[in-house]
Amino acid sequence: MDKQLIYGDIGGTKTILQIATLREAAVHVQFTYHYNSNAYTTFSDLLRDFLDRSEIKLSTSASITACFAIAGPVVGQKIKMTNLPWQIDSTEIKSEFSMSSVQLLNDFEAAALAIEILSPEDLTTLQTGQVHAQEMCVILGAGTGMGVAWLTWQGDRYVPLSTEAGHMDFAPTGKLQIKLLEALQNKFDHVSIERVLSGPGLTNIFNFLQTELAAVSNLARKNLNEDSGATITALALTHHHPIALKSLELFTEIYGAYAGNLALAGLCRNGVYIAGGIAPKIINILNTGRFIQAFRDKGRFSAMMHEIPVHVITNPEVNLLGARQEAQRIA
Repeated sequence: MDKQLIYGDIGGTKTILQIATLREAAVHVQFTYHYNSNAYTTFSDLLRDFLDRSEIKLSTSASITACFAIAGPVVGQKIKMTNLPWQIDSTEIKSEFSMSSVQLLNDFEAAALAIEILSPEDLTTLQTGQVHAQEMCVILGAGTGMGVAWLTWQGDRYVPLSTEAGHMDFAPTGKLQIKLLEALQNKFDHVSIERVLSGPGLTNIFNFLQTELAAVSNLARKNLNEDSGATITALALTHHHPIALKSLELFTEIYGAYAGNLALAGLCRNGVYIAGGIAPKIINILNTGRFIQAFRDKGRFSAMMHEIPVHVITNPEVNLLGARQEAQRIA
């Protein structure tokens, strides 16, 4: 008997939902819809609209297995979203829509689950390394914030472990990064890695360098919004703005060092995967060698760091794929 799956990637700005039929272990996508999350008061309102558009009747939804990847920490299958006034409870969704099962995942848990089904076209490899099957992996990504999840082998499959490692301390290397830390300490009570590795973090770096390089730069100072990562990237890659370029270089070095720290913490000998919205846009900068040099620069463990595969995920729907993977497993 065919089963129906509903899964989605729920973000503070955009949401994408998809419905599919599971037939003989194969998933057949039937309907996809993209939403502006802010247009809906609750997630239930958005989901009801999706069911109406897909012509799924609530009276027949008992056969549906649902899984949703959500930006934020999921605790007890409940989440209060950071950038939306939404509170989502899997038990309430299951009851309200009479579904057979509803699972909530942190968005990076979902991305981690998708790793096994990504194709070579979904990846750009920064370091080939040596694959060690069933060893730990880590997935991290800078976007609006910094997300991190582990992927560990348990029994006969990989299981994702969500984290809040984006709020670990920023550990600077070199004199310029130390000055950056000191500048940010004057602004924030605690300087987490997310304060430098994110869209707002890239803005913090740019603003710091504008001040730091003022004596040697004849450029007019740019006053940017808190999250101007896309603007800075465009300034660097399209207009070759020297401070924007320097910002991306410093961002890349910090990114590589942090990825290396996570690889050491989990002994991730089966791979490090870089996700998030920023990395695919600056892939040429990441490929210059700055990222991998910082990744490998771990003193007595530098030789081992050469052996760890490092990839950038370029598929923008990786969270959706992970939610689909989990819905299929549950069903």
